[in-house]
Amino acid sequence: GDCPLLAMVDRNDPDAFLTNESAKAVGIHGIEVYFPRNAVKQSDLEKYMNVGEGKFTIGLGQSNMAFCNDLEDINSVCMTAVMNLMEKYNIAPTDVGRLEVGTETIIDKSKSVKSTISQLFNAHGNFDLEGVDNINACYGGTAALLNTMAWVESSAWDGRYAIVVCGDIAVYEEGPARPTGGCAAVAMLIGRDAPLVLGTVRASHFEDAYDFYKPRLDSEYPTVFGQESNVCYLRALDGCYRRFAEKWEMQNKGEWNLQKVDHVVLHSPYNKLVKKSGARMLYNDFHRDNNMPLFKKHADMLSKFKALLPENTYDDRELEKAFTQLARPMYADKVQPSVKLPMELGNSYTASMYTGLLSLIHSWHTPNKDAPARGSDTDTITQGKKVLMFSYGSGPPPPTYMNSV
Repeated sequence: GDCPLLAMVDRNDPDAFLTNESAKAVGIHGIEVYFPRNAVKQSDLEKYMNVGEGKFTIGLGQSNMAFCNDLEDINSVCMTAVMNLMEKYNIAPTDVGRLEVGTETIIDKSKSVKSTISQLFNAHGNFDLEGVDNINACYGGTAALLNTMAWVESSAWDGRYAIVVCGDIAVYEEGPARPTGGCAAVAMLIGRDAPLVLGTVRASHFEDAYDFYKPRLDSEYPTVFGQESNVCYLRALDGCYRRFAEKWEMQNKGEWNLQKVDHVVLHSPYNKLVKKSGARMLYNDFHRDNNMPLFKKHADMLSKFKALLPENTYDDRELEKAFTQLARPMYADKVQPSVKLPMELGNSYTASMYTGLLSLIHSWHTPNKDAPARGSDTDTITQGKKVLMFSYGSGPPPPTYMNSV
């Protein structure tokens, strides 16, 4: 997993790009999502699978699950996302110098998805496209993004834009994992002097685990150990968050906690795990400094957890319940604005976290009862926001990073 930080910057400020986020303000200029027209309601799936009402809608926290028909595959899904991105942002195919893909949906063991998408560029005479497919469970999309960011920052950059596309068709065999499928592809336009800038602080947690893998070459279904996979996810979150905090404190000469960010976007296999993860981040803050005002206010309830080691708490239901309750205001404010698409589309693997980022951006521009009056400049309102991102892929290799807006 990875833990990066995103931040919004004021592009009219001549000093806006001379920040700790990125010396060259490398980041995201545009972002586009594609998902199939077909979806099944989780409530209907509960009836079809003859399970109790609320098993998937409440137990998993999901609303719907997108799926493809036989006219679509991972090539067409990713190609459509890239084509729509270029059309909407008026990007000429010759102005793109790198195309990188993240996916774990394999329809050929040798030919890359990237090579198929290249048709969109070859038709306009552009054959000079660096980049290739990145495959590592759900982490491939973030690997593609970080590789591409490095290219744009490097001396090898030729001045053109780069495009990252991450997408998957998640399907499971009959059984308890089936409702955690889904489908989406997200394409991102990457360049310098971007409005959404990747921070310089990020942390990773890599280890060898067999919680989710695809050893059968004659089947598209993965082998999944659900509970073990959840523990791997939380263990990776702990490792990334702790290391990110340490690195951030070294760079910024101050104390890190969740109050330093405006929002948190998490990889979303299903929404219930996202809620648990928000609470887990708060628990990590408690473990690092239990004298924060929020924890002192609830000292009596939390005192029993002070001596516990994090690695011994993954099955501690009492701790999970306490911090889930404590995290509700934080979740509503920082996490919930990013869950709309993941709840509606289901798990899109490599695209999952980025559908969350799109949901968050959408929420910034969607009026609500707490929003400013109509006519307010939402671009101004979002400037300076910090977004903590947690990307995860089974295995597990998750990174955490922060973006500036």
